[in-house]
Amino acid sequence: MKVLILSQHFWPESFRINEVAQSLVEQGCEVTVLTGKPNYPEGRLFAGYRVGGIQRERREGFEIVRVPLLPRGTGGAGKLVLNYLSFLFCASALGPWALRGRRFDVIFVYGTSPILQAIAADVLKWFKGATLVTWVQDLWPDSLEMTGFVKNRRLLDAVAVVVRWIYRRCDLLLVQSRAFLAPVRAMAGTTPVDYHPNPGDRESPTGAIGVTTKLQLNPGFNIVFAGNLGTVQALDTVLDAAELLGPDSGVRWVLIGSGARSAWLSEQVRQRGLAQVDLPGRFESAQMPAIFAQADALLVSLIRGPAMSLTIPSKIQAYLAAGRPVLASMDGEGAHVVQEAGAGLVSPAEDARALADAALKLQRLSSSKRRAMGEAGRRYYAAHFEPTLLAQALVAQFKRAAGARV
Repeated sequence: MKVLILSQHFWPESFRINEVAQSLVEQGCEVTVLTGKPNYPEGRLFAGYRVGGIQRERREGFEIVRVPLLPRGTGGAGKLVLNYLSFLFCASALGPWALRGRRFDVIFVYGTSPILQAIAADVLKWFKGATLVTWVQDLWPDSLEMTGFVKNRRLLDAVAVVVRWIYRRCDLLLVQSRAFLAPVRAMAGTTPVDYHPNPGDRESPTGAIGVTTKLQLNPGFNIVFAGNLGTVQALDTVLDAAELLGPDSGVRWVLIGSGARSAWLSEQVRQRGLAQVDLPGRFESAQMPAIFAQADALLVSLIRGPAMSLTIPSKIQAYLAAGRPVLASMDGEGAHVVQEAGAGLVSPAEDARALADAALKLQRLSSSKRRAMGEAGRRYYAAHFEPTLLAQALVAQFKRAAGARV
């Protein structure tokens, strides 16, 4: 089966679709990726890439075709909008030419925000006559409203009209959370909607033998957060919880990554004198197993809101596979996964006192009980998020969608 993956973000940017592409190749698919020039999250192009022109690469048995885009820059909604729109325009206008003479059975959209990138896939569908499958990672326009990126009601309603149009142009919609099924079906018309979760890492982080890292955690009960340091991660709640507990509790908070709130976090830690909060920066994914192996618990947090309560952050899969207790400061589906797995403790979103109490409770548990939580997480991961099993299921979805279209 010939599969074209369309995603604004791809390797060397760190997104789950990178490993999904490799898994599809292992399942016998002939994979091509249409993407932009890598610039996330720092906002500037990675070394070896240029803004203009089409660039081609080979990696892990598949081809990557990159169209121009404007880098997202280091702040400001205007630059971010231009970044999104430039990829949409170039993928729509240059994608058919860059892929001329190529036939595809399926066009697979990695539907992170903004879902508007699926419009380019619809253009390619018209040229290629392929089946169009979109994997919805974020709910639109809900996520726009929740993040405060768009507040105008009329504009949000207009976005909803566009999203309905996109969904109904697809042959199949897949959603990363079971809680997405109802809201997406409400907008999808006759387009079928099915559940397909994000897989975990192909290189399982269950052990760190032979893997080294430059980061050595300080003594104490280390709670590690790893990922994007952005608005929806409710990092103010994490700092408030750290301040409530104070340094004498022995609990340390290690926030690994980078993002829109990196500078804000550094300033807050300095102003509040939070010596128990470490901001070591961003590390390559290859180092994460060794970092997770040092952690006493792994933290996932989200802001409160309807859209966020339906989301399962992809870091939950990585945390479960790592075999460490999970501390979840969030509502809804993500919290349900942690509870159902028996993999850790949950507190309500944006409740700093509850998060602080949960951290203390986890710290005071015996090492055997924390180890049992980690082992339960690994078992749940193997049953629900194992990459090979999910890749097989994804290929089966492609075949059904292509067969229904004939």
